Amino acid sequence: MSSELYEKELKKLQIELVKLQEWVKHKGLKVAVIFEGRDAAGKGGAIKRISECLNPRGCRVVALGTPTEREKTQWYFQRYVQHLPAAGEIVLFDRSWYNRAGVERVMKFCTHEEYVEFIRSCPEFEHMLQRSGIVLVKYWFSVSDEEQELRFKDRIADPTKRWKISPMDLESRARWVEYSQAKDDMFAATDTTRSPWSVVDANDKKRARLNCISHLLSMVPYEDLTPEPIELPPRQVAVEYERPPMSMQSFVPQVF
Repeated sequence: MSSELYEKELKKLQIELVKLQEWVKHKGLKVAVIFEGRDAAGKGGAIKRISECLNPRGCRVVALGTPTEREKTQWYFQRYVQHLPAAGEIVLFDRSWYNRAGVERVMKFCTHEEYVEFIRSCPEFEHMLQRSGIVLVKYWFSVSDEEQELRFKDRIADPTKRWKISPMDLESRARWVEYSQAKDDMFAATDTTRSPWSVVDANDKKRARLNCISHLLSMVPYEDLTPEPIELPPRQVAVEYERPPMSMQSFVPQVF
């Protein structure tokens, strides 16, 4: 896909996202979207294209780090619950409670008993969220072994992207098969009729973003509540007021 066509289609979809957010706010809907998948599969890029055009007061990105010692003693879902949407909000989870079914299981960060309890509890937890009125959408970004390797190499070669490569990412490459099995087991237990997984073919980043946004728009029926064009009022006329000279201010050096 050419960059010109991609930008054209992305612009159309982002206009629809703005309409969706207005509808969510108007109706007091609660929307939670989960983004999971392989490292370097393109989750972050898709989230960025969704959130960049929306009002941050009504759309939040949640990307939790390593749990604290206190959080490790809590009910597993507890630290995620506090980030769930309230009425009129959209929350985008850049990874979620499914960490337990993936990295925690493969890297032995949780016990087998904790993993089994998660697999048993997760569908019940999600159905409870849905019964409470939360619209829950789950995406899995699928990328091939070859494409992931290319993206890792690109990140290593680019100083502005190198921060994206963590020791855990490198370990995920070494344990590709284990992660594949973990994903398959996770789908078998949590891809339910009421809370299904939607798989995004992410080998082509541009198409993946467009397809994901298009699908998200189809998951929440909405109407166009775009406000009428605004007419700017005339600027106030200064009365007996003289602004101080510009020389009194400290400006950023004009290097460019």
